[in-house]
This record gives sequence, C-alpha cells and structure tokens, in this order.
Amino acid sequence: MSLEAEETLESGLLGIGLGSDSEDESTSTTSNTQTEVVAECAAPATKADRTALSEEAFQELKKTYRVKVENGEFHRHLQFPLGSTAPDGSRSINKPEAQEVLHAVEELYFFRRYEEAMALLQKIWEDAGESLFDRDTMGLLRLYEKRCGERVRVRGVIGVNGQ
Repeated sequence: MSLEAEETLESGLLGIGLGSDSEDESTSTTSNTQTEVVAECAAPATKADRTALSEEAFQELKKTYRVKVENGEFHRHLQFPLGSTAPDGSRSINKPEAQEVLHAVEELYFFRRYEEAMALLQKIWEDAGESLFDRDTMGLLRLYEKRCGERVRVRGVIGVNGQ
C-alpha cells in the first residue's frame, strides 16, 4: 500500500458521517480512539451462558425434581373450582390452567377411560360452565365429549350383544 493511500485511510476520508447537519461535528468525524462497549449494549449472551447452573445449584434442583409420569391420573391433580375469581365476582381461567383441564380429559380419552372422561367433563361443566374457556379449548372439550359418548355407546352395544 502506498504512503498516500495510508494517509487517506488514516485521515478519515472514507469515514463518512451519516448524521444530519444539526448534529454535533464530533459525531460526524472519525477519531483514532477505540469505542468502549457498554454492558447493556453488548451482544446477548449465548443460550448456554443464560441457562448454565453452578454444580451446587444443579444438585439442589436435582434433589427436588420429580419425573412427571402420565399414567391416566392427571385429572386427580385438577383444583376445583377452576380458574380464579376477580373482586367483582367474575371468574376467569388462564391459558395454562385451561390446558391442564384439556390434558386431563385427553389423557383419559387416550387411555380409553371414556366413562371417566365424560364424568370429568360433567364436573367441569357444573363447576365452570362454557363461558370460562376460550373458543378453541371449548371446541376441543366438546369434541372429546362427543367422541367419548360415541365410544361408550359402541361399548354398550357390543356388551349387550355379548361380543
């Protein structure tokens, strides 16, 4: 590189300021000082850095950890009455609670415990009614109710015929 090219680079000729004319002149010219990175402006930490636990913290967490086994008894952990009551007396249920109710019904359905699923749904309707759940959750609960009813009727017909 020639001496002239080095002087051009060092003089800041290629360091074009993109600010408006009203900005301070010091911001539109380059300097040879290094910029210090403030912690708030630094690149985010990697996922491993954010989730890393010390060995002691991990061992403490490991002592309290219990494996969640889905054995068809999830519905026993539902807390009735469902949702929470506001000061004005209205009830509401948040999405995670609604998902727990749905998962309890689904679990009974997939373990082919249709009568229990229908009994749980009856208890849910008596406790909460339809207005407590969002449209999608309500639709799925009604679908499981319909399918469980169909399965129970089919079992009843088969049981009557002795097959």
